[in-house]
Amino acid sequence: MISPDILEAGGREKPKTSTKQLVCPAGRRFLGIIIRKERWSFSWYGWLVVALVLLLGTVGLVHTIFPFLAVTHRVDSNVLVVEGWVHEYAIRTAISEFQSGHYQRVFTTGGPVTGMGGYTNDYNTSASVGAGRLKAAGLSPEFVQMVPSRINNRDRTYSAALALRNWFREHHAGVRSINVVTEDVHARRSRLLFQKAFGPGVNVGIISIRNPDYDSTHWWRYSEGVKEIISEGAAYIYARLFFYPDSPQEEKTAEASQPAR
Repeated sequence: MISPDILEAGGREKPKTSTKQLVCPAGRRFLGIIIRKERWSFSWYGWLVVALVLLLGTVGLVHTIFPFLAVTHRVDSNVLVVEGWVHEYAIRTAISEFQSGHYQRVFTTGGPVTGMGGYTNDYNTSASVGAGRLKAAGLSPEFVQMVPSRINNRDRTYSAALALRNWFREHHAGVRSINVVTEDVHARRSRLLFQKAFGPGVNVGIISIRNPDYDSTHWWRYSEGVKEIISEGAAYIYARLFFYPDSPQEEKTAEASQPAR
């Protein structure tokens, strides 16, 4: 028996209305703006594996990042370079390095002293400060040559290396290799930037002097160690991936704009 409410006037059966004509297709809402799709996701076992991988990776990074950044790799050279901003403990070690090696001269590098507002004169540079500390610690002045950088920008290490390279060229010194003394985790970035400044024709070695104020094998236990790792790690990534030296013409323009002595 057919229900009366599904009959049209005259006794004919009303046509059926498809449900698909009244609602959006399955998985779609708001006129198709939002759509539901099937997706894969981790099970509890999968999340456990991911957590273990992340944990092991973090532990490995914590134990390897300091020796990676604070690299020491000497090359056969008679030229020793000391970054002028280093502290007294690094100055003393640099003197021992000079006396125990076959070095003929020590060159100190660095730009305007922090807080001076830019270049004023050569004696207000890190190169001058470092040279003074070497002499005060007992190294004969005849072995010390300061090479200041007069450029004060964010790429200070590269500018200091560039000033040293130009000094060698101006004095017709045929340097084929150098060893650079610096501190802790600054070492890998210093070697990279000095190599960029000198080019492939000069072999750059690096000597990292450890900070005696904290145990570098457990650097994460000290606020100073954590700050150095974070800042130098980020700076090395920038220098490796995003820093591109100026062209030779741009370097000449920058040098020409420096104040005279």
